[in-house]
Amino acid sequence: MKQLLYVLIIVLSVNHAFANDNVRRDTVPFSYYIVPSALITYGIITRFSCDLQNFDHKIDDKVQQNIHRRYKFDDYIQFVPYVGIYGLDLCGVKAKHNFLDRTLVLGTSLIFATATVQGTKYLTHIERPDGSNKHSFPSGHTSTAFLGAHILFREYKDVSPWIGVAGYGFAFTTASMRIINRKHWFSDVVTGAGIGILCAELGYLMLPVWHKLFKIKQKDKGLAIMPIITVDNFGIGGIMIF
Repeated sequence: MKQLLYVLIIVLSVNHAFANDNVRRDTVPFSYYIVPSALITYGIITRFSCDLQNFDHKIDDKVQQNIHRRYKFDDYIQFVPYVGIYGLDLCGVKAKHNFLDRTLVLGTSLIFATATVQGTKYLTHIERPDGSNKHSFPSGHTSTAFLGAHILFREYKDVSPWIGVAGYGFAFTTASMRIINRKHWFSDVVTGAGIGILCAELGYLMLPVWHKLFKIKQKDKGLAIMPIITVDNFGIGGIMIF
């Protein structure tokens, strides 16, 4: 999984470089979009490049030769960053945004990510390495994990950069396990990571829109109802602000 580790190091390096910038509180440097755009571009190019597709198959061949056991915990650890997004604040570690704003960002981001991932899967019909179906590209688990990790980073980067490192670590592990379990090609998880990070940023971009549309103020109290959507499930959630 050395290639995935390189991807993680690039993400952490760029994010850390801009973690303490002097821009306005809600202004995001353009550089925040470079890494996810590059990751997504890699996945798109792979669809048209025999060399990159062969690279995918070489990695899968290595997995088949050296790893004979399949693991299931990637279905669960993808959500660990989400626990941190809310759990740390409940434990007294103050997040950048309040509970309602974080939930609006997270819900919006998940809607964007789910639409992008599921739409792309059904348009491309790429077969999974294990041959179970043709919904391989991109990786929904990886998208979900990196989306949560990036929001965790954005919310707590002013407290400690290590919180973001931990979140990205779980996302990296999720991506690695999708390859080890032969559910995704390398290009699938790279693209999924890019989609997750980019959709998280889109969630933050939409936050002022929701404030204006629903006339939400920072100290508003009451009940908020919103859809809860991931790449595999959907439902309706309620949030009571006291």
